[in-house]
Amino acid sequence: MKLHEYQAKQILRDFGLPVPNGEVATTPEGAKAIAERLGKRVVIKAQVHMGGRGKAGGIKLADTPDEAYAAAKEILGKRLISPQNPQGMVAEAVLVEEAIEIEKEYYIGITVDRTTQRNALMVSQQGGMDIEEVAATHPEAIATLPVDPLLGLTDYGIREVLFGAGFTMEGVKMLAPILQGLYRAYLACDANLAEINPCAVTRDGRVICADAKMTLDENALYRQKRLAQYHEESIEDPIEAEAQRRGLAYVRLGGDIGIIGNGAGLVMCTVDEVARAGGRPANFLDIGGGAKADRVRNAVELVMMDPNVKGLLFNIFGGITRGDEVARGILEALATLEVKVPIVVRLAGTHAEEGRALLAGTPLIPAETMQEAARKIVELAQQAG
Repeated sequence: MKLHEYQAKQILRDFGLPVPNGEVATTPEGAKAIAERLGKRVVIKAQVHMGGRGKAGGIKLADTPDEAYAAAKEILGKRLISPQNPQGMVAEAVLVEEAIEIEKEYYIGITVDRTTQRNALMVSQQGGMDIEEVAATHPEAIATLPVDPLLGLTDYGIREVLFGAGFTMEGVKMLAPILQGLYRAYLACDANLAEINPCAVTRDGRVICADAKMTLDENALYRQKRLAQYHEESIEDPIEAEAQRRGLAYVRLGGDIGIIGNGAGLVMCTVDEVARAGGRPANFLDIGGGAKADRVRNAVELVMMDPNVKGLLFNIFGGITRGDEVARGILEALATLEVKVPIVVRLAGTHAEEGRALLAGTPLIPAETMQEAARKIVELAQQAG
């Protein structure tokens, strides 16, 4: 569950870390009022879950409240598109906060290292840019410390990782409290990612968390009551948000072949087969075990919300899920929705013969195997253009 910058900064503030003064606005008038209260130069930052928002026009400086109004008016409601997020996201809120004069920018982050099965602290003097880019171009610039779960983040561990990143003892003294505070916040919030980028040193020598990013473990929300309210806001994609409301496991993949199956493993295999056949999967959608007709119809409607979909593939292996129920759901979807793309259906397992009998005589294209189904839907989608 991703948090917006302002939400992550509030958590850091609660743990005693220095963050710029600021508030969130959803209207230009609100942004102007915040700028007036701050009484100084401000920065207007789009609150969207995407990288590269600055290059996309989502961050602007304002010297006066009127300029803050104009900047917020330009950003709010705008679809921001970046190389990291070519589909773009619409900015529905902005963070208005005091602008700071930055002298140096550092990167500090904590995430789960599944290789060592520990939380890993990462530090770099090359802040202000994506850590993935730093890792690709200058891997030696990043120092990493696997944190012992029993000992926690020790003082000598902090010195080790900061010295490894090239900091002097002065830098250690300056950044050690930031690392300790970030680690406490990371654990307390059941996070699996926490970043301060940049962790800025101002011209007057202060250390400020100029930007913040946090991702929480959704499985721990039952004990994070205060943070659970951010859940729906955390979803980047509107179709994924709608899928969550409908209780469907859906992930948008950006291609043009819609995929529906039952069971995560089967759906992932289907995604691979579509790619192997030369297609581009549009989504992962698992209807789960025992899905009834109405759930299948909901799944079809959800997939067709993506305007890029040129073909739809059903791959159902019935165990608990019955083939005839899936067939009824598909027919209900065709009767009530305007579906203009070709649909290939592969039914196997429980009541598969009954399901295929229900679909006989319809425009749906049957397939005996997953591989055959993948080849057919890719060909049909390519013909559709």
